[in-house]
Amino acid sequence: MKVPECLKGVTGVDIQGPGVAYSFDVFGITINITETVIISAVIVIALTALVLFLTHDMKKNPEKKRQVIAEWAVQTVDNLIDNTMGKGYERMAPYIAALFASSIFGSLVSLIGLRSTTADYSTTLTWALMSFVMIEYAKIKADGIGGYLKSFINPLNLISEVSTPVSMSFRHFGNVAGGMIISTLLYFALTGLSTAIGLAVPIFTIGIPAVLSLYFDLFSGFMQAFIFINLTMIYISTAKSED
Repeated sequence: MKVPECLKGVTGVDIQGPGVAYSFDVFGITINITETVIISAVIVIALTALVLFLTHDMKKNPEKKRQVIAEWAVQTVDNLIDNTMGKGYERMAPYIAALFASSIFGSLVSLIGLRSTTADYSTTLTWALMSFVMIEYAKIKADGIGGYLKSFINPLNLISEVSTPVSMSFRHFGNVAGGMIISTLLYFALTGLSTAIGLAVPIFTIGIPAVLSLYFDLFSGFMQAFIFINLTMIYISTAKSED
């Protein structure tokens, strides 16, 4: 009996970047709409819908569970900012919450068969550059433009500034992309093991990869998102503390 293709497991390893869904030219420059862009847009829409649902028809005294969940989420983010950055940074809550949620859901989409947006370096680099701009703004606000520029008299300070977004983006991207590669190689190896002992269906791919998925998709994805927002908060709060 012929085994369907979907039950043959991973018979080859071909790890590539995100697929290009659509391309167009602007002034001679090719703009690619990749699957990362599309999935990210879907995540933004889904998160917006979730927030609107949780905050719809709110009362002074919570009457519905969704309002309790919404207030708990807001309070959790506020407490995290107070404990990490100190008082006076409440305005950072929307950014930190959005960054954390985008990172978490961007990693978790792999559980439903989609490519993690955080496995695309352009995603984590964009987030790192956004945080970098806020960090530099905080330093200029604390030291003034003159004091800020004076700090670059030492070339090592310039190298340190440039390395900030690079290290933040590569740390997040490397862990997620590395997990995706390891999982793919494991599927391939387990498929080969099943074939080697004469099994038409790679039964060894059932269950074992799911254990790794709990680490790479859930634990590691959560930890990288948490580390990323913590670095952002620490860099910003440290900059102001120099005032």
